[in-house]
Amino acid sequence: MGDDGTERRFEALDDGAGVRTDGCDAERVLVLNPAAGTGDHVAEVRSRAAEHGFDVRETEGEGDAVEFAREAAAAGASVVAAAGGDGTLNEVVRGIQAAEKLGEVAFAVVPAGTGNNFASNVGIGGIADAFRAIERGEVREIDVGTANDGLFLNSCVAGLTADASAATDSEMKERLGVLAYVLTTIRHLPDYDGLPLRVRTDEVVDEAIEPADAEPDADATARDPDWEGRALMVLIGNARRFPGQGWPAPGNAEDGLLDVTVVAGQPSGDLLGDGALGRLLAGEETAMHRLRAPALSIESLDDEPIQFSLDGEMVSTPSLDVSIERRRLPLFVGEGYDPEPTS
Repeated sequence: MGDDGTERRFEALDDGAGVRTDGCDAERVLVLNPAAGTGDHVAEVRSRAAEHGFDVRETEGEGDAVEFAREAAAAGASVVAAAGGDGTLNEVVRGIQAAEKLGEVAFAVVPAGTGNNFASNVGIGGIADAFRAIERGEVREIDVGTANDGLFLNSCVAGLTADASAATDSEMKERLGVLAYVLTTIRHLPDYDGLPLRVRTDEVVDEAIEPADAEPDADATARDPDWEGRALMVLIGNARRFPGQGWPAPGNAEDGLLDVTVVAGQPSGDLLGDGALGRLLAGEETAMHRLRAPALSIESLDDEPIQFSLDGEMVSTPSLDVSIERRRLPLFVGEGYDPEPTS
């Protein structure tokens, strides 16, 4: 472990190490989602996993990734990797947590999904890069977000983006990649009224209010860390930070803080043209309420369930308590990882 307590070094296996086939007592286990992204990653992942001494367990249905990771961690694996999108990564970490091994087992990310946002935020640029990072052996202890009984590594979102994510079908994602999410979000804009909700927090570290000229009556213009009104989106980041003036795109995943953005009010004008979502997130069409805090709560004002996306895993609840567990997960990071991003 490094002097600051956040970095460890893991020794690489011998070059001749091959894939383990002895079941759940493997030292290195990789959980592979063959249906992630376009599905063209399977052969490469299996080949590289064999070269690097991983036992591969391929998912076939919902819950498999959680169970495979739980079994591996409980049996004493020192490294558990996830090959898939952000949702697969989330499931694997939940499995490690279920085995009560969070903080003991090193986690590795092999990006094979549609957007792979979390992987890019921790310096992993692709499948080959992921295995290079494992053999390089730099492990940082990153924060883990908790949301009621769930968890998230990258982000927790509600509102327009969460609803659009749930409505984006697999065929569209396969054809268009990450653009599918953007298009579905824009299509939802004209008929979206926003969520009546309340956001509360007891401790705010940083706060920024960015009112839009187009929405002079938006509630977010009040300088109050608590917020109540109709929200188009609530965006909570751990390793992800959402766009905004003076707020860097990658999040600090080791600072023990949630990066929170409430997009308030309703969009004005025709938002179906090019750049609509970018204008929305830049605050040009709405007011933006931003803060950093270690914990917050979100409540529905009409007692109707709100749909939240935890790294792409959908949860429906009328209230959500969100907090951060600081430096909870040992994670292999790439050479481009910046623990304190500033731009």
